Amino acid sequence: MRSRSRLSTPPAIPAGALAAHPQPVLAAPDDIVLRPWEPSDAAVFLAAYQDPAIQQWHTRQPASEADVNDWFDQYRRSWEQEEGASWAVTRSGDQMLGRIALGSLNLDDGVAECGYWVLPTARGAGVAPRALAAVTAWALDEAGFHRLHLSHSTRNEASCRVAIKAGFPLEGTKRSEAIHSDGRHDMHLHARIRGDS
Repeated sequence: MRSRSRLSTPPAIPAGALAAHPQPVLAAPDDIVLRPWEPSDAAVFLAAYQDPAIQQWHTRQPASEADVNDWFDQYRRSWEQEEGASWAVTRSGDQMLGRIALGSLNLDDGVAECGYWVLPTARGAGVAPRALAAVTAWALDEAGFHRLHLSHSTRNEASCRVAIKAGFPLEGTKRSEAIHSDGRHDMHLHARIRGDS
């Protein structure tokens, strides 16, 4: 865990509260199960980044299964250090459908960022909104976060639909905020806070 400076207010989530437990396995409708990544997922994970849509919106990409396993190790360390959490989105824990993650965890303020992608074979079936809703319920209701936010290119209409379906209203546009393979993009900012219906 990273050291923290002294606060004048109590932290939203006390240091050690997340890492004291294993990263949770989360359930969503339609037999969707979110679980930590396993070494046996490496080949499918690597193949996902050969998909043009995933490549378009995710500029950080693994080059080999060894890279993927390094990422999986980093995911485990991020949980232990209370910096992030990444889940395999699966059908019944076996068939991989996608990825969802919480990053940039700020336990003092109770804020985190969401990110996700879905394999081409699982798109259009509501997998991403269900997975995002499951992570949101855990983060806001159980883990103690107050606000979750996500950003996507203004050109990524599918990601915008996922955010809205999962209860993340659009808050605004961050101009020229992110670099993609075809240059800088304006980014939509969506967020959900505890107490939103």
